[in-house]
Amino acid sequence: MNRPLRAALGGALTAALLTSVAVAPAQAHPGVRPPTVLALPDGFQPEGIATAGRYAYFGSRATGAIQRVDLISGRGTTIGAPTGTPSLGLKVDARGRLFVSGGTAGDARVLDTRTGEVLARYQFATAPTFVNDVVLTRHAAYFTDSNRPVLYRLPLGRGGALPPADGFTTIALTGAYEQVGTGVNLNGITTTPDGKALIVVQSTTGTLFRVDPATGVSTVVDVPGHTFTNGDGLLLLGRTLYVVQNRLNQIAVVTLNHAGTAGTLTTTITDPNFDVPTTVAKALGRLYLPNARFTTPPTPTTPYTVVAVRAR
Repeated sequence: MNRPLRAALGGALTAALLTSVAVAPAQAHPGVRPPTVLALPDGFQPEGIATAGRYAYFGSRATGAIQRVDLISGRGTTIGAPTGTPSLGLKVDARGRLFVSGGTAGDARVLDTRTGEVLARYQFATAPTFVNDVVLTRHAAYFTDSNRPVLYRLPLGRGGALPPADGFTTIALTGAYEQVGTGVNLNGITTTPDGKALIVVQSTTGTLFRVDPATGVSTVVDVPGHTFTNGDGLLLLGRTLYVVQNRLNQIAVVTLNHAGTAGTLTTTITDPNFDVPTTVAKALGRLYLPNARFTTPPTPTTPYTVVAVRAR
């Protein structure tokens, strides 16, 4: 069903095309200090996080369930029905739609965050596949596949209209990027500060790549003296890139140039409550990360948490 990358994209992708979709920032209630550690349901096995206002959304890699958590009260509720397939990388747009990466199912789906209704589903690939993470821009959603050297582009029409089930394109990566073995390759994804390209992290090598989404051509993001072992979720705030290094229990903080071609590691963030955090999102002036606990054998009673840290 995949269509070739439209020639009309060419190389003229503008900053407007790739400017990340913004959600109005949440404000903490005066006198209320949100908790720094929040509980998720036992056995949930979280992976992705998306935030909107005072709420965060988490996907279960075990059942596909989506949990919505009030970051101020800590109360959570399940939206939508479990799929029996993973729910990994997540992003929510200003229209209250949650874009969900489907992991080994090779798909993505879009949910209404108010009702849990599945608005659309897209079958990108069949095994071997691992649709891992997603970034939203004004005109498209881009998904990584950890088992394939490609990105999937889901175009958004006028007013954010979703395309039909076969209305996506597959972007083959060329240039500096090379697939390594059968482990997790492409993982987190975000935009460059100037909005003209994408940045992805390759977990197997710890390398950041800048990708032209019009051509698929990739170049290494030059961060002298540093690679990002176990690189997972990415978050861009201005020119500051946060790289979650899951099994290292830390976040690398990189200051990028405007084009996203080079950067400097400025600090790392650690926290004693980290237990293999995977992805990161900002809310209430802080960074929130779910603990995936990859090194802990999962059971129906295994506890899982979300940790909040100060952005730097």
